[in-house]
Amino acid sequence: MTKALKIVRVGNSAGVILSKEMLARLRVELGDELSVSDVPGGIQLTRHDPGFEDQMKAARDVMERRRNALRELAK
Repeated sequence: MTKALKIVRVGNSAGVILSKEMLARLRVELGDELSVSDVPGGIQLTRHDPGFEDQMKAARDVMERRRNALRELAK
């Protein structure tokens, strides 16, 4: 699905308007948070999951501490 979104002024910032259908597809409503990720060819919007963020932080910590071991395993 490809839809054009118009950028609008929101105070001193800018924002986009998401249609009711887009909100339903993202399973979000007013007041919810979205995560923005860089992906090949653009960005991706997903429903924010704080538990996932905690898991990713733990994974990054392990990868940092065990960098040499992971490098050897990759060979």
